[in-house]
Amino acid sequence: MNQRFDTILKSGTVVNQDGEGVRDIGIVSGRIAEIGSLANASAAAVIDCKGLHILPGVIDTQVHFREPGLTHKEDLETGSRSAVMGGVTGVFEMPNTAPLTVTEAAFTDKVRSGTHRMHCDFAFFVGGTRENVQELPELERAAGCAGVKVFIGSSTGALLVEDDASLRRIFQVIRRRAAFHAEDEYRLNDRKSLRIEGDPRSHPVWRDETAALMATQRLVALAHETGKRIHVLHISTKEEIEFLRGHKDVASCEATPHHLTMAAPECYERLGTLAQMNPPVRSADHREGIWYGVTQGIVDVLGSDHAPHTLEEKSKSYPASPSGMTGVQTLVPVMLDHVNAGRLSLARFVDLTSAGPARLYNIACKGRIAAGYDADFTIVDLKRSETITNNWIASRAGWTPYDGMRVTGWPVGTFVRGKRVMWQGELVTPSQGEPVRFLETLKP
Repeated sequence: MNQRFDTILKSGTVVNQDGEGVRDIGIVSGRIAEIGSLANASAAAVIDCKGLHILPGVIDTQVHFREPGLTHKEDLETGSRSAVMGGVTGVFEMPNTAPLTVTEAAFTDKVRSGTHRMHCDFAFFVGGTRENVQELPELERAAGCAGVKVFIGSSTGALLVEDDASLRRIFQVIRRRAAFHAEDEYRLNDRKSLRIEGDPRSHPVWRDETAALMATQRLVALAHETGKRIHVLHISTKEEIEFLRGHKDVASCEATPHHLTMAAPECYERLGTLAQMNPPVRSADHREGIWYGVTQGIVDVLGSDHAPHTLEEKSKSYPASPSGMTGVQTLVPVMLDHVNAGRLSLARFVDLTSAGPARLYNIACKGRIAAGYDADFTIVDLKRSETITNNWIASRAGWTPYDGMRVTGWPVGTFVRGKRVMWQGELVTPSQGEPVRFLETLKP
């Protein structure tokens, strides 16, 4: 019997939970219909993937796309365009917008704004504050919600929740895993005098490793007390890795490409404020400590923490300069370069960028190449060597801290629910992004 598919991906090396192998993938109605040898099948489109690796679609679980209110830096369309140009098929976007994403109206409007305008699939975090605690149980179960995000270290306005009493109230009402920016605000305030005007090298001195560890320890204590699950974002210290290995029952954590690739003081001497992030890029021993967390399985996911600012804003003298850099488009090539250098296996990369997010957040029908799952694929050429440049970056910010970096391993195709969105550096399908579905928010 001659099988008929919408699309067949032909002769690619499929990387999945069962290893690597050359296989065909048949797609019907945006879902994976068949995996194996499809030599006798037909399709409206047959795409030759010989020599390429087909990965489950990469999900970046921490991006800031700045809409609404800060769209001179980025918006949902430009940020998601940058994502798919870099091989990312899904993003989880953060609530520190203007107005903040902390109400049902703001959240619903954001989902409406993203649907069929974003180029990849998406979910949005809702911000946890002192004022919206009672609404959080309903908000975290809204369609398209990735969960609650709380800043316990320097943020703006109502999104800063620095004290344990207020955090405990949030912990007591939520049911899903919540994500946290973990830096101790009290210590940051005490150490502000350590900032040196015009010298971003003082950034990790001010926001030191103790501030990060103190906050993570407080969060874990509250998680154990209340029986809740936490996700610690952008781990930046070796001490947090050592601490978290003993608390994996309640705590998952994320590493970022910049904390795995850059090191102080060199990055600040070379890039100035373009390397300024919260929490900061630290010395090489912390970078190696985070790599240890990756190799030991303590780190659960990779996230870019894509946080764009304009070059004009970043050119302000430290500490008036804002913290943040672009990252969603460079996550795949930078980390594939680490794969080619032997620091990371391709299987572990897949675990950190697709299976891991699906496991932590209970994503429905994404994160694996399996029959019945969404046909989301990141197709890469592991042998292709390219130089990352500012001109390649599709973000409205238009720059990357990796400008001029030569990498081996490159995203050549992005498929979202069976549609070829990016191919060989070109955007080939109009935006069609939809909310990611979660097992904890499926409606009966």
